[in-house]
Amino acid sequence: MARGILSFPLTSFHDDGSLDLEAFRAHVTAQLATGLGAVFPACGTGEFFSLDENEYGQVVAAAVEAAGGAVPVVAGVGYGWAQAVRFARIAEDAGADALLVLPHYLVAAPQDGLVSQLEHIAARTRLPLIAYQRGQVAYGLQAFRRITEIPGVIGLKDGHSDLDRLQRLTLAAPEGFLFFNGAATAEVQARAYAAVGVPAYSSAVHAFAPEIAGAFFTALRAGDDATVDRLLRDFYVPLVDLRDRVPGYAVSLVKAAARLRGRPVGPVRAPLTEPSAADLAGLKDLLTAGLDLVGAAL
Repeated sequence: MARGILSFPLTSFHDDGSLDLEAFRAHVTAQLATGLGAVFPACGTGEFFSLDENEYGQVVAAAVEAAGGAVPVVAGVGYGWAQAVRFARIAEDAGADALLVLPHYLVAAPQDGLVSQLEHIAARTRLPLIAYQRGQVAYGLQAFRRITEIPGVIGLKDGHSDLDRLQRLTLAAPEGFLFFNGAATAEVQARAYAAVGVPAYSSAVHAFAPEIAGAFFTALRAGDDATVDRLLRDFYVPLVDLRDRVPGYAVSLVKAAARLRGRPVGPVRAPLTEPSAADLAGLKDLLTAGLDLVGAAL
């Protein structure tokens, strides 16, 4: 999965908020055409938290059908372990290859509890698990060693960007254990993550501007620091500044940008909100400038 960008496709909705499965299939197919390392449907960017179980199954099945076995399909599961297991079984039936275990709902938990959460899920699914540490989930070294020993747990996605802690985990990991950069707008920290042994990353930008995401990925792998710096300075960092203005913009801005490109992904579902008119105008200007940097057009 480190050989290509990890795609987290947007879940498409009609204007009335209902699932638009046809538009979702078209979106995933377009993503796959650009060359990917894996597809992660119904995760954070895909508004997992807004999907009911029937919609979830349809979304995962559509992603599996579109991928056609060319790349792994890793579906999101979450909430408490009992709910996560229900979603895991749906993902199994839909043909997913693995599961991304999103942070549990609401409460803080001790390290023993974080380990137990994964143990309960792993014991009840045949699919391999990738743990996601973000928000209230952060594995200490001892807990991390324990989760690597759980049968079926194959990797860790990190969203904390604590590189000191992450380096300690990578050094303690067994051979073949997978790591992923899951920072918000991961490209901004991609070089730093790679330096501690985590080259694979997810790209929200790929959902609306695969030209920019692809150019960045190619430059990063080639050691083309001039291009990486230019894209960071003139596109990615301003995008982060815009994203950080309003909670939830990490998803709603991505959807708005996809609509600006003519992708029929529809609106976000509550509790997320659409960008303001001023922020939408700023997003359009930034997207136009970013595409110009890589020789593409809006």
